[in-house]
Amino acid sequence: MRTSVFKPISDVNQFKNNLLNWSQQFREVVFLDSNHYPQHYGSYECVLACDALTSIKTDYHNAFDDLKQYQQESKDWLFGYLSYDLKNDTEALKSSNFDGLHFPDLFFFQPKKLFLLKGNELEICYLNMCDDELEEDFEEIRNQKSEIRNQKTEVEIQQRISKESYLEKVNEMLTHIHRGDIYEANFCMEFFAENTEIHPLEIYQKLNAISEPPFAAFFKNNTDFLLSASPERYIRKEGTKIISQPIKGTSKRFSDSILDEQSKTELSQNPKERSENIMIVDLVRNDLSHTATKGSVNVEELSGIYTFKQVHQMISTIVSEVDESTSPIEIIKTTFPMGSMTGAPKISAMKIIEALEETKRGLYSGAVGYFTPNNDFDFNVVIRSILYNSKEKYISFSVGSAITAESKPESEYEECLLKAKAMREVLTEN
Repeated sequence: MRTSVFKPISDVNQFKNNLLNWSQQFREVVFLDSNHYPQHYGSYECVLACDALTSIKTDYHNAFDDLKQYQQESKDWLFGYLSYDLKNDTEALKSSNFDGLHFPDLFFFQPKKLFLLKGNELEICYLNMCDDELEEDFEEIRNQKSEIRNQKTEVEIQQRISKESYLEKVNEMLTHIHRGDIYEANFCMEFFAENTEIHPLEIYQKLNAISEPPFAAFFKNNTDFLLSASPERYIRKEGTKIISQPIKGTSKRFSDSILDEQSKTELSQNPKERSENIMIVDLVRNDLSHTATKGSVNVEELSGIYTFKQVHQMISTIVSEVDESTSPIEIIKTTFPMGSMTGAPKISAMKIIEALEETKRGLYSGAVGYFTPNNDFDFNVVIRSILYNSKEKYISFSVGSAITAESKPESEYEECLLKAKAMREVLTEN
């Protein structure tokens, strides 16, 4: 059982900063920030969950069954992640590429301490075993002093796949498409740094400040860190309604307002980008149909254009209804991994991705989020994100683009560099 106390917050941005700084003392932390973005179906301005009472950590084998049991038994808030390689639990697939991070395939925890900020109202939600610490913690958070480190970051970033090799691999993928093996696949490459130490909180704050996305996340599990500036929702459940919002289609931002508006217009009218988006919408509709009540899968918005600090994106919203008795884990299991990071047909695309990519994706293109005690959930897509294993001193960020029959390898390579820009910038600035 939990005790809830409500507090008014006058300076939301300052409080969020204090909350995140305060959380660093704990071994397990999930901080989710919507950055005031006017998104559809938002619940909170930010959420902080920290200090695990119980947790589950496992590889992909029977991972969804284990998570289902954990979720049903705890009947509480759970926070954590699903890695891309959970695909191996649901299909006859494998992941044998190089992995420099060594994160578990799945990790969730039940937080002792939970903070839910909506507008200017904060709900502090503590397990009864530690509710005597609630008021003291709140005062400590309010009086936090921001630690300004301004450390010089000297990170030597390497590229796992050379440009020449990338172009060859995209051409190989195009051969699969022209042969009819697949219609579309998301092909990704890793940037990495070895024997490097960073200050994760500082890097996250810089990345979030230059991106301000609606699905930002700071995740910590002891020595494993995710610093995410994700603009994309994977899937959300509100009562019996399921919402998926895949992103497919990207264009540059410009400081000149006329050029910027032109870039948006060109994205909305680009036949290649629209076809990418529509193919994934069809895939998501099919995925949702596995658990949907008959006739309830519906496209609420097709190929809408949304603006973020770094890029313009094309986003669609697909919804469905489920029976109240449907397990939330079943809804995730039948839609995971998300279509925007795989391709169509999904299983064929994942096999080709595995053969051509050189890095195990792990948490990249997986999902971070939470389950509520009443079986609702909300998860992002782990993109535009830096992953860091502080024990191994290994930093990784990956980027990708959708390859379709109209793809030009050189243009896809440029799109990857555009998506990598923010992560590279915060890691290498002096």
